[in-house]
Amino acid sequence: MSIELPKPIADYVAANARLDADAMLKPFAADAVFLDNGKRFEGHDEIRKLFEEEVIAVKAVFMPEAIRREDGQVVVEGPAHGDFPGSPIRFTYRFTLETDAIKALEVTA
Repeated sequence: MSIELPKPIADYVAANARLDADAMLKPFAADAVFLDNGKRFEGHDEIRKLFEEEVIAVKAVFMPEAIRREDGQVVVEGPAHGDFPGSPIRFTYRFTLETDAIKALEVTA
């Protein structure tokens, strides 16, 4: 199934599929906030550390299956596969976009 994602989200998802931390970070605003199952990461340095330690280290790749707009956010759902307990796990990604960048992202399982 192919779904059409806004460009910053599509760029993030494509970079995640390659496990490329630099490219994953590029669509995020410099002051972006990333909430990962209740943990908060602010700015590029903290988000990069999250990607390196909790995404790339376990080869976690998100596969979007559904998209909707809700309360000013773009909500994307689908499984993530990787070398982690319970894989695959279904996640909900709630993106807040601003000026063609990801301003905030909240990820919940």
